[in-house]
Formats: sequence, C-alpha cells, structure tokens
Amino acid sequence: MKKHIPVMVGNSYEIDIRTLGTSGEGVGRYEDFTVFVPNALPSERIRATITEVKKTYAKAQLKEILAKSKNRINPICSIYEKCGGCQLQHLDYEAQLMAKRQQVVDAVTRIGKLKDLSVLPTIGADPPWNYRNKMQFPVGIEKGKPIIGCFAQGSHAIVDTHDCHIQKEGNNAIVNVVREIAAKLRTPIYHEDRHTGALRHVVGRVGKDGALMVVLVTAVRELPREKEWVKLLRARLPHLVSIHQNIQTYRNNVIMGRETRLLWGRATIIDMLGSLSFHISPRSFFQVNTVQAKQLYDKVLEFAQLTGKETILDAYCGTGTITLFLAQKARKAYGIEIVRPAVEDAKKNARDNRIKNATFLVGDATVLMPRLYKEGVCPDVIVVDPPRAGCTEAVLKTFAAMHPDRIIYVSCNPASLARDLAILSTLGYHAQKLQPVDMFAQTIHVECLTQLIRHDLL
Repeated sequence: MKKHIPVMVGNSYEIDIRTLGTSGEGVGRYEDFTVFVPNALPSERIRATITEVKKTYAKAQLKEILAKSKNRINPICSIYEKCGGCQLQHLDYEAQLMAKRQQVVDAVTRIGKLKDLSVLPTIGADPPWNYRNKMQFPVGIEKGKPIIGCFAQGSHAIVDTHDCHIQKEGNNAIVNVVREIAAKLRTPIYHEDRHTGALRHVVGRVGKDGALMVVLVTAVRELPREKEWVKLLRARLPHLVSIHQNIQTYRNNVIMGRETRLLWGRATIIDMLGSLSFHISPRSFFQVNTVQAKQLYDKVLEFAQLTGKETILDAYCGTGTITLFLAQKARKAYGIEIVRPAVEDAKKNARDNRIKNATFLVGDATVLMPRLYKEGVCPDVIVVDPPRAGCTEAVLKTFAAMHPDRIIYVSCNPASLARDLAILSTLGYHAQKLQPVDMFAQTIHVECLTQLIRHDLL
C-alpha cells in the first residue's frame, strides 16, 4: 500500500520540531511525516515552506517561528544563514553540548544497539570561538572578482568570507591577503564546471606563536607569476614562515593533490600539544583545535590505563600525535600510517621530542599489524583514530586477532563509531564508556573516544 504523503512542494505548514538532525537541521513531523527544517530548534513550533519531497521525508525552509526555544540565541556571524561552515550558532552553547551528547547516544543505541554504554557529558571548549588552526576554502569568481570562503548550505556556491568566527585570526588574514593578491595579479581562478583556471583552493595553517603556512592549491602545474605571489605574501603576512603550492589537476572534489612544492620558507610549521612539539606539513593530519585536542588526548591516556609496562599500537597515527603522547607513559609505542609524508613528520616529531621508544611504519594496518604480531609484537592497548568512514571489518578483525587488553577508539563520526563498536562487540570487546569532546564548536560535529575492554578481563 502506497504511503500517504501529507505535504506538497510550495505549501506552508505548522510543524513541531522534536530533535536535531545529523546536519544540524531541526527534525519535526507533520501528520506523522518527517520534515527537515534548517535553522529550526527542538521544542519550537514553526511555519515552514516545503522545498523538496521524498518517499519518507521532506525538506522545508523556515518562514516563521511561532513558539521559540529558550535555547535560541542570535548568531554573531553576519553571513551565518548563507554559509555552510557552521550549523549551530543559533543554539546556546550549553545546549550545543547536550545536543552533541544526544547525537552520540542516539547513534550508539539505534545503530550500535549498545543500550548500556555509558555516554559521559560532552567536554566543552572555552572559549568556543576562533579555534581552528587549519582553514581550507575554495576560490571562485563573482562579478569578475575573486571570492574565497565556505560553500553555501547544500550547494557549491561560495560565500565570500572575510572574518570567520571559528577560524584563528591568522587564517582570516591569509584569506583576505590571498583574495587581494589574486585580484592584483589577475590570477586565473578555477572554474569547477569547465575545469579551467589555476587557483582552486587556499589552505592556511596556524602554528605555535601564530606562525603561518599558506598552501595555494592549483589546477595547473605552474603557478602564474609565482615569484610575485611569494613576494606579496611575505610582505603582507608578517608571521608567514612557509609557502607551498599543491597541485590538484583532477576533475573531482578532492581538495589537495599528492604533489606539493615548497615555494619559500620552511617545509613545516610547529605546533604544541602539552609539552610536545609537532612538525606539520601541508597534507599532514593534525587536530584543528589544539586546546581541545589536549583534553581529548588526556582522556585517551586516562582510558588507556598505562602503568609504564605496556606496548601501544596506534593504527592511524598521522603525524604521531597520539602515539607520542602515549609513548611518554608506555614501554613501547608503534604508529602505523599509510601517508608517507605524515610518517616522516612523525619520525621527526619523535626525534625533536627526544622520545626513543616510538617506532613509525608506513603502510596498510591490515598488512602491517599481522606482520608485527608474527614478529612478537603483542600490544596491550590498540588506539585507532580512523577517517569519518570508520574502519573496515577486516581492520577490526585484525585488531581483535592481536588480543589487546584494551582498544581506545577515537572517532569524529558517531554513526560509523556505533557500527564499529557493534562489530567489536562480536569480536570479544565490550564498550565500557564513551566520552564526547567538543572539538568543533558552533558546528554539528563532535569527537568521541571509547574505551573497550576484552570480554574475558571484565
């Protein structure tokens, strides 16, 4: 029997908003039919106009708030309603923290079926603004002039951004200077549809003491007027220490290509996590919120329960941040990473921090971990911090086959985390507790870490 759809595109309806969706939109129901409404909040009654109808849900545009949530506040950003970079500026910060915990609870109960897992209160940021040490914005053209900023909500239209409130001020300075130089030098701007032009993205990184790295991502191998670019960037950005060109010639949505050229200055910038310093190259993974990353890693250390006698294995080690953080309290630490430049950074980070009990290997975890096990490496604790998609079942089986006492799973995606925790449960590992950490204030995203214990040790 065909399900009745009670809404039509173009019509307006009064809707009670019940929860937040995974993209930060309000989720309500009209005659038992689900409707997603951006910028609406739980406990609000709103009037919205339907913009899209599917078999099981509809999307709508907020037109009027009939009953306002007590947690609604005025966003501080003038382009907030256009820009897709933030989703929760209209929600009081304490309510953001509760909403993120609820997002995690919903994922682990509905997807993971883990109803008894203890989800702790979200660790908040202080302050929840100007925290991002990395920026990567697309470049476009509007009325013949370069524009740089986030994509608008639900599209690839660029919203020109001059003062992003979640970026460190150094990144905002980079954006504004690059925009001016691109206009001055008449640099051909990349056109996504036609696959023409040169400059397609700008990446900025802010390190220790405000040191800046600029990465110009181009669709061509030669940056037009390269020497002038370097001269002008150096003149306009006093804290600049590193300029790179990254070459991304493919017709896809991948931001950075595999080849990077150093145009001027240092190959890396340095940032700190606690007492440890880290070299960061253009393509290296490093947590975008340094202050909250320290809180996260302190929790990883707590969950690992180290006595100094343990062997640690970090399966997606990046530049070695977690590996080196734990190595200070362990007997031996191994880090595995498939991106070679990141491993080179990790080795350098170990040397610079005089940590001698950490070994870093390049390769696929599913290949290297069984080899290490055959060579007699028996980790007491495995730490994993995978991409948003989570781990494959093969990777999870590889973890379990090494029989660690504990697995610490760090994730930026509650849905894939919940799925993987359910799989690990079938492989003999019980999720004990889960700690959300707000690494990305004003957005819907949340970082989590989970402590898993081998069943026979409970």
